[in-house]
Amino acid sequence: MNFPKANTFPPSTMRERSMGPNPLKLCEELLSCADIPAGSVVLDLGSGAGLTSALMAREYGFVVYAADLWSNPSDNMRFFEECGLTNRQIIPLKADATALPFAEGFFDAVVSVDSYNYFGRDPKYLGEHLLPLVKRSGELLFAIPGMVHDCHDDLPACLLASWTPEQLDYMHDIDWWRANFEQTEEAEIVDMHEMECTREAWADWIACDNEYAAGDRAAVEAGALDYLNTIAVRLKRTARKPKKKDYGRARC
Repeated sequence: MNFPKANTFPPSTMRERSMGPNPLKLCEELLSCADIPAGSVVLDLGSGAGLTSALMAREYGFVVYAADLWSNPSDNMRFFEECGLTNRQIIPLKADATALPFAEGFFDAVVSVDSYNYFGRDPKYLGEHLLPLVKRSGELLFAIPGMVHDCHDDLPACLLASWTPEQLDYMHDIDWWRANFEQTEEAEIVDMHEMECTREAWADWIACDNEYAAGDRAAVEAGALDYLNTIAVRLKRTARKPKKKDYGRARC
């Protein structure tokens, strides 16, 4: 695939700041099916070391809130400034995905790359914690690490070469995630599909010189990507709040 926006970042920057399969490429492919105009206020949920946030602010013209629980906002801001971005374009903050400090309807859109599966597996999460922060008809776009088919009852040896069954429990297939999202009344599923750049993104990641990439290398080299994929999800918050059913008074 071609990644004209992702490739504006030097490969060394991707290697230094990635925390998993190349987030720049995942983000660019994910946004290729979105309808988010420049100037939109976007939450980058689980932004990590800020690569996807910088991409969206610099290359798409979004006003980005880069929210992550584990990364240092000051370090991320220094990186954003190195990318030529100001605090009017991008705002880093430390935040728990279940306690986001924003008003209802604050965001035009939410983007989450390689992180939603950590906090969104509870089917109540979307409706209780995230969807209310998005404007009516606003978009939510997730690139979720997943499985081609759930195989937790008979995990292949190649997956166990790098990950425990408990770690793999964070990974599920499209049908599992569809059932999860369908439980949120005000979330309209616009599209769900396997992403094309999964193998390329993983190849970039395991070429990185850090202990986490090295730890994942054994599984990938043993054939793990025959079982793993990345799931692109595009949701919209319904334009109107669903009406409560009125069953009327009971009649004899």
